[in-house]
Amino acid sequence: MKIAVVGLGYVGLPLSIQFARSGTDVLGLDIDESKVTAINEGRSYIKHIDGAAIAELVGSGRLSASTDFSRARDVEALLICVPTPLDHHREPDLSYVLNTGRFIAPHLKRGTLVVLESTTYPGTTEGELRAVLEEGSSMKAGVDFHLAFSPEREDPGNAGSHVGVVPKLVGGLTPTCLDKAVSLYQLAIHTVVPVSSCRVAEAAKLLENIFRSVNIALVNELKRVYAAMDIDIWEVIAAAKTKPFGFMPFYPGPGLGGHCIPIDPFYLTWKAREYEQHTRFIELAGEINTAMPDYVVSRVIEALNSHQKSLKGSRVLIVGLAYKPNVDDERESPSYRLLEKLQQRGADVAYYDPYIPIIGATREHPQWTGTQSTRWDRETIAAFDVVLIATAHSCVNYQELAGWARCIVDTRNAMADSSSAAGKVWKA
Repeated sequence: MKIAVVGLGYVGLPLSIQFARSGTDVLGLDIDESKVTAINEGRSYIKHIDGAAIAELVGSGRLSASTDFSRARDVEALLICVPTPLDHHREPDLSYVLNTGRFIAPHLKRGTLVVLESTTYPGTTEGELRAVLEEGSSMKAGVDFHLAFSPEREDPGNAGSHVGVVPKLVGGLTPTCLDKAVSLYQLAIHTVVPVSSCRVAEAAKLLENIFRSVNIALVNELKRVYAAMDIDIWEVIAAAKTKPFGFMPFYPGPGLGGHCIPIDPFYLTWKAREYEQHTRFIELAGEINTAMPDYVVSRVIEALNSHQKSLKGSRVLIVGLAYKPNVDDERESPSYRLLEKLQQRGADVAYYDPYIPIIGATREHPQWTGTQSTRWDRETIAAFDVVLIATAHSCVNYQELAGWARCIVDTRNAMADSSSAAGKVWKA
């Protein structure tokens, strides 16, 4: 069997590797020529994905990549793994999904299976995507070609979570579409979970991410409340999680990052308005999480004031640009908001991140393109008035930081075990 994976990013590339390892011939399709070239040369452009694995699969003929979407005619299934961001009005932007549909539609063969993996609101697969595919192919979904939705569940940087072992939800437009999609994923995924429709699968994915967003908002709010009471939220969470039932620990931070949790809940919020439903709980969680960078900046100001310094003119180093530990993924990272807010208030800002030595082009933060990570040595770190820990990479030596930095604002409890930092650390 030969399949195509459209979109070779943090979701599409691991999925391609998993199918290829399972004996399926995989064609990766992407408009980014640099990604296509890297794959065909056996190189990885994502830090936590081993280039040797790509090289081995390319060498065996199981994996190849192209920018030529007409090659969709050569495959039996197409899996769409493209971004679904929010636009400038914080409304769903389906342009990547629908443009992909337009690219592949003229090349669809009868009997081809098309699966959308991109997170979206219920009704997208059987509605907007179906319409684009039918119009461009002059065929009917569920009759001439098969259509399904199977949400990605990628967790970058988690060594215990990889594509093959994470259960895969699948919903089909028709029972036959569902059977085709289940059979496909069973080639590469250990556990496939069929559901009754594309809409149920789309809704389940949103629930997964909304669950995290709301609970993170709760601990972010409690962090501020307990800080006012001089209670350490991290100690509170550690105590609460000793309860063996009815509690699941979530942890506060400087805001939400990644391509899922800060964005996906608002896909449902937007769609709910069509049904005259108001998602007040989701929107409140969004407000709390969005406000966290402002709270962190206020703590930086307090920390500097304790050293008789103002934020304006001070040198501030942000440790961690990636949105989560031990990955090079900086999509929607709150560190960008922190950089901007500190700079707007007159601070001289820089960042250190061993996973992101230089900032590439981004849609939302083009002004930082080309900015390089600072060095990690005593002289460099000691020259900053305050160090703000935004992401706690495990490879960072926090004992060194404790000895080198004058003042530390810690949003991740990274300095909890550093006794030499006593008196220097402000939690935020």
